[in-house]
Amino acid sequence: MNNFLFVAAENDAIPNCKAGGMGDVVRDVPREIARRGDKVHVVVPAYSRLHKNGVFKTYLEFQLRGTTYRAELYEVSPKKVIENITHYVIHHPEIEEGGIAHIYHDDPTEPFFNDFVKFMIFNTAVAEAMNVGVFGNLDIVHMHDWHSSAVLFLKTYHPNYKNLKKMRYVYSIHNLAIQGIRPFYNNYASVHNWFPEINLDHQALMDPRYQDCINLMAVGIRLADAVHTVSPSYKEDVMIPSRKPEFIGGESLEKDLQQANNEGRLFGILNASNYENIREAEKGLLYRNTVKALFRWLQDESKKYKADFLAHTGEKIMEYVGNRPKFIVSSVARLTEQKFYFFMRSPEALETMLKRLEKVDGIFMVLGTGDPGYEEHFRNMSYKHKNFIFTNGQSEDLIDSMYLETDLYFMPSLFEPCGISQMLAMRNGNPCLVHHTGGLKDTVEHLKTGFAFDGKTYDEKIKNMVKVFDQALDMWENDQPKWKKIKANAKKMRFTWKKSLDEYYKSLYLL
Repeated sequence: MNNFLFVAAENDAIPNCKAGGMGDVVRDVPREIARRGDKVHVVVPAYSRLHKNGVFKTYLEFQLRGTTYRAELYEVSPKKVIENITHYVIHHPEIEEGGIAHIYHDDPTEPFFNDFVKFMIFNTAVAEAMNVGVFGNLDIVHMHDWHSSAVLFLKTYHPNYKNLKKMRYVYSIHNLAIQGIRPFYNNYASVHNWFPEINLDHQALMDPRYQDCINLMAVGIRLADAVHTVSPSYKEDVMIPSRKPEFIGGESLEKDLQQANNEGRLFGILNASNYENIREAEKGLLYRNTVKALFRWLQDESKKYKADFLAHTGEKIMEYVGNRPKFIVSSVARLTEQKFYFFMRSPEALETMLKRLEKVDGIFMVLGTGDPGYEEHFRNMSYKHKNFIFTNGQSEDLIDSMYLETDLYFMPSLFEPCGISQMLAMRNGNPCLVHHTGGLKDTVEHLKTGFAFDGKTYDEKIKNMVKVFDQALDMWENDQPKWKKIKANAKKMRFTWKKSLDEYYKSLYLL
């Protein structure tokens, strides 16, 4: 039996610990590993809240900033108990929750300052827990994004953690754009301040652009035994320099990724989707679930400033209760540049698509929260366009209804390491319209399982996005046999964790 440790910032196997796709992966991959008879420990920060119903296991004492820190390790109950998987959280007063999904901080003045503080404490506590054998004898340590890569820094450079060199270390990149860059010196959240006893190997740790800073994403890529991108096409993308906004590639780390590839350490393996025991949503509840969610948000203190807008959305939805639209386009995503840049930079393109939708008595529903600028932009669009419904919040029931009852799922991501939404929509037999990039290239085939647009320049991409949208609606109106064939093909597609884990075991874990 192999013994695994997963170290991450998110874990959707426990309640209230998910902001994005990483949470899904950290939930699903351990389940597939356990199904194969291996043992998995999953550890995430407690964010001042997740330890409250946990079972205290042990204190972890370690040196930081020249003083002794003491963190607490708790075992916590998962949403679903599975043999061979144990879930833990690490609590320390400085590991605080942030504003994004009660996990990450949003630091406009000093990016990553607060996150760097909490993840440094978390990583050192994890290294200490490994050192004292809390998780038993480990074979594989699997880390996710920059939030956990300091474990590699500690096992490589810290005199107290030399023992950690015997395990195999795997590093997964979920979002290369967020890299965890902080100064080496002269800052509370600087590496030297945390570890005054380590002589810093600047060359091995530095950011290619800001040479007085550490780049923790780069540390993961440079020091792991295997580096993993969450789709094969994204692996190809990240070895090419970014050319914004036409193309998002290696984000200044392309040389590190090329080197990892030349050394046989870089692998592109597609994330998967769950096809068993999925939350069953009933059909026909889309509008009811929208109204329920709106009423719930209206009672939420943090949503009070949006009360007028939520009431406006409720009014719009009520019109469709008795007078159902004939066609529903939907998007569910965090409101960020990555997901909706095309709509923000080219609002006229979105307006053209909404007018086209009007002709078939259709609506476009977008659900999400995120960047305040994007939220405001979509609120304004909602006031302006009758058939654009923006539900500015998070609700699992409503999201399930949207995936179930949409006719066309729209994913115009600027870049997409893998993407899970398109898999969830296809699972329900809904064709997707996607930007042909990263993992969307590996999962949606134009005119076979869905619709895709691309282009060499930004203007070409926008023109093609509108054109392909028109093509999809045209097919739905005038060629139902072809439309039904695409729907059936989408529903048949299977991106399973079993298939992905076969690759993990062979390439990443060498088992």
